[in-house]
Amino acid sequence: MTELSETTRFRLDVAYDGTDFKGWARQPGLRTVQGVLEDAVATVFGRRGDEPGLVVAGRTDAGVHATGQVAHVDLTERHVEILNRQRRRGVIRQTAGEALVRRVGGVLGHRSDVELLAADEAPAGFDARFSASWRRYEYRIADPVAGKNPLLRNTVVWHPHTLDVAAMDDAARELVGLHDFGAYCKPREGATTIRTLQDFAWRRDGDGRLVAEVRADAFCHSMVRSLVGACVAVGEGKLTSSDLVRLRDAAERTSDFKVMPAHGLTLVQVGYPEDDLLAARAELTRAKRTLP
Repeated sequence: MTELSETTRFRLDVAYDGTDFKGWARQPGLRTVQGVLEDAVATVFGRRGDEPGLVVAGRTDAGVHATGQVAHVDLTERHVEILNRQRRRGVIRQTAGEALVRRVGGVLGHRSDVELLAADEAPAGFDARFSASWRRYEYRIADPVAGKNPLLRNTVVWHPHTLDVAAMDDAARELVGLHDFGAYCKPREGATTIRTLQDFAWRRDGDGRLVAEVRADAFCHSMVRSLVGACVAVGEGKLTSSDLVRLRDAAERTSDFKVMPAHGLTLVQVGYPEDDLLAARAELTRAKRTLP
């Protein structure tokens, strides 16, 4: 019987343009962020059959972007030894994480739509998914106030009519708190739709584009794009903030607003507690969510 090798966990910080990906999660026959990164890691370690898989903080949908995605990977002693032997031009000693970033970047190429930004040995108890305290997304819309910019067509959604950003912001803030967001989630069998929406606000940036900032302990499927679509309906004058609260409290999927396109959405940050609280946070996250 082969003895299992000890592993060392590394935190990975990742960014990607989601335009040409079918989401994060590896799927047979489809190009995904996880698939591309895991293939690059396999190449770095020589494809010996012991290449590790990635665990991610938030499994983004097809077309969704990320500037602050977090994942983890467990490397065996063989993997770490390979990285520790790496030197840039034979002179400067790098950490194992720095070597991994450089080697993966070399495999992906200079014009890749996914980048490994950083890799560091993770503290004890760290789990990219379950240790996370919150995820923060931004959604961008251009209306006639901002105008169209073709260079931003993959990251900003065009809306042909001027939106009332103040009304949208007021409505968004009414939705904050621990609730069943079944009205704003695509149902999945056996999955809860109870979430703590920690922050939700709208503003216009310096170029006049509308930016939503949405933060929660976790999100269910299509939740951010549904919340944004509901607020857009308020900005158009079709719904009120009271309507959004009423729909939320009914906790049933509705057609009163549209789910917004994926390309306006970006995962910008994942938050974690202090190192000594990571394991406890992971246990809490695994527990079934309930309403008081």
